[in-house]
Amino acid sequence: MAAALPPVALVTGASRGIGRAIAHELAARGVRVAMHYRRHRAAAEAARAALPGTGHALFAADLADPAACAGLFAAVRRAFRRIDILVNNAGIYELHPPEAVAFAAWQRRWERTLAVNLTAPAHLSFLAAQAMRRRTGGRIVNISSRGAFRGEANAPAYGAAKAGLNALGQSLAKALAAHRVLVFTLAPGWVDTDMAAEHLRGPRGAAIVRDIPLGRVATAREVARAAAWLALDAPESMTGCVIDVNGASYLRT
Repeated sequence: MAAALPPVALVTGASRGIGRAIAHELAARGVRVAMHYRRHRAAAEAARAALPGTGHALFAADLADPAACAGLFAAVRRAFRRIDILVNNAGIYELHPPEAVAFAAWQRRWERTLAVNLTAPAHLSFLAAQAMRRRTGGRIVNISSRGAFRGEANAPAYGAAKAGLNALGQSLAKALAAHRVLVFTLAPGWVDTDMAAEHLRGPRGAAIVRDIPLGRVATAREVARAAAWLALDAPESMTGCVIDVNGASYLRT
C-alpha cells in the first residue's frame, strides 16, 4: 500500500514573525508548507530555507487586492494539488487615531486594514472550505488578536477587523462542521516579533509588560505551537473556539 502523502498547509504572512514560526512548527510536524508573502522575497527565501523537511514553496500575493486571494489559492492548488490546512495569519496594523488624522487617511487605512485582515481571510476560507468539503474535510486556523476584545484606540480598523475575524470563524464553524471542515481562532496579545519590537523596546515597553500578569510577552513559538496544535491535533468538538494567548492580560467571561 502506498504511503499517505503528508498534509499541505497554506500559511499567509509566512516570511516573518508569527507566520514564519507557524510555518516552521508545521514543517517540523511533517507538513508541506505553502508560504505566502507579499513582497519581501529575500525574507521569504530565508524563511523557507530554515524549514525542516522538503517540498515547501513560496507564493507572492498582495492580499489587499481581492483578486489576489483567488490567484494565490489557485497557484497553491496547482503546485500541491490540495490544501488540508489554511492558516490566515497575514495582517497589518496601521495607526489612524480618529482624533488625529484627516478623513482621507482614515478612509485609506480603514479600507486597506479590513481588506488584508478580514476580507482576505474570508475569501481564502471560502475557497479552502469548498476544496476541503469535496475531500475528507480540513482545518482553518485564524490568527486574531486581543485587540478584538479590548479595542484599539489608535488603530480602530485593526480592532474591528479582528473582531470580525472572530465572528467569521465562528460562523464558518457552524456552517461547515457537517462537512468536517473545522475552524479555530487564536487571539494573541503582545508577541515578541519584529513588528512589535519598536513598541516593546520603546518608551512604552515597560508599561506593556506591567500589564501582563505573566510578566512577559508571548514568544512567536508559543503562538505557533498553539496554532499547530489546532491545525493538527485539537479535538473536532473544539471547532468554533477562540483561544487566548495573552499571559492573562485580558480574561473573557
